[in-house]
Amino acid sequence: MSGFADRLERHQVAIYLIAIAAGGAVGWAATDLGPILEHAINPLLGALLYVTFLQVPIADLGKALRDTKFLSALLVINFAIVPLVVTVMFAMLPAQQAVQIGVLLVLLCPCVDYVIVFTGLAGGSSTRLIAATPLLLVAQMALLPLFLWLFLGSELADIVEFRPFVVAFVVLIVVPLALAWATQWWATRRPADTRVTEAVNTTMVPLMSAVLFVVVASQVPTLDGNLSDVLSVVPFYVAFLVVMALLGTALAAAFRLDTGRRRALVFSGATRNSLVVLPLALALPAGFEIAAVVVVTQTLVEVIGMVLYVRLIPRLVA
Repeated sequence: MSGFADRLERHQVAIYLIAIAAGGAVGWAATDLGPILEHAINPLLGALLYVTFLQVPIADLGKALRDTKFLSALLVINFAIVPLVVTVMFAMLPAQQAVQIGVLLVLLCPCVDYVIVFTGLAGGSSTRLIAATPLLLVAQMALLPLFLWLFLGSELADIVEFRPFVVAFVVLIVVPLALAWATQWWATRRPADTRVTEAVNTTMVPLMSAVLFVVVASQVPTLDGNLSDVLSVVPFYVAFLVVMALLGTALAAAFRLDTGRRRALVFSGATRNSLVVLPLALALPAGFEIAAVVVVTQTLVEVIGMVLYVRLIPRLVA
């Protein structure tokens, strides 16, 4: 089992690219599957985060929560620097309000799910990000209405429904974390059964591949008929990834973080909460359907960007 798991880890980037390509092919060829596959996103993400949480001892999480320097840097990059970057981009966005709302929804919210996995793959401190996950989610729930009001005015800001944030917090964070802690407690009581947790840990790469496949396959059909809107926002998303890699590296150096925490900070600043804010975009009233397409487009750009980040960030942040 360990030999198979090692082979998966050595070739995981290639496996993820294959999953993305396969998802795109299925999405284009079988558009009717999109709505069905969409229902599998949260369960698969929850399973992936359960496995991720399971690899971090509870004691390490307590230590990470006391790392006020890293948590402060995390708040600065996500809720001060990112909004400033988005402000510059906003002036150049297409004038269509639905497109603007979609871009704002996705870029103003830091990722709380697969960023943990990609950070770990790049040698970053995923433990620190796991500990900060509730803080990041609560902070974006509180600040997103204010940001939308500042960018769009009260009339447009009020049309966004925030209930999906609460659902995501429970389904993607609370439940997987509680199950991981319960599993760790059970394993300490039955040392012989630690083989079970070791076997579960080998599912990381297959689960990540499944998440990427389902996300791409379920969302590609929504791009049909909206290619011009997609093409108009892709350069902004690519530029965001490039700019945030540089700004994240500079901020990490300013806070004098070690290598693991520097890489974690860069990944947190660059990855966005597209899978959680997608339901917010889908819940918008008639006339704003393109907002969901804009959010989905960011997902596709970011997934490819994260595969590149895993290779490039360890060279940039050594």
